[in-house]
Amino acid sequence: VQLQASGGGLVQPGGSLRLSCAASGTFFSVSTMGWYRQSPGKQRDLVATITSGGGTNYADSVKGRFTISRDNAKNTVYLQMNSLKPDDTAVYYCNADVRSSWYSRTVAYWGQGTQVTVSS
Repeated sequence: VQLQASGGGLVQPGGSLRLSCAASGTFFSVSTMGWYRQSPGKQRDLVATITSGGGTNYADSVKGRFTISRDNAKNTVYLQMNSLKPDDTAVYYCNADVRSSWYSRTVAYWGQGTQVTVSS
C-alpha cells in the first residue's frame, strides 16, 4: 500500500490550498483517512479525519477554515484549506487505515508528507 500526497506549496496569508492523497496497491478496504501536520521541533498533530461513511473530525485550530473530503471509489482524501495563517505552516502527512484482506486487522499507513508554507 502506498499513499501519494500532493498539493502543497507556498501561499500568502489568507490564501487557499488543496491537498490530495491517493491510496494505491492491493488491499481489501480503506476505513478512516486523515491529515496530520508537523512543524520543526514539534510533534505530529491531528488536522482532520474522515471515516468511510463521511463522518469528520477536526482540530479546533482549523475548524471553519479547513474541509476534509474523500472519494471512496478513488481511495483518495482531500483537504481544502482556506484562510491560511502562518501558524498553518508545516509538513502535512496523510494517513489511511487499511485492511489487506477481509480477515486482516487494520494497519495504518502514512504518506510521504507535503510542505505547506504560509508566508507573505
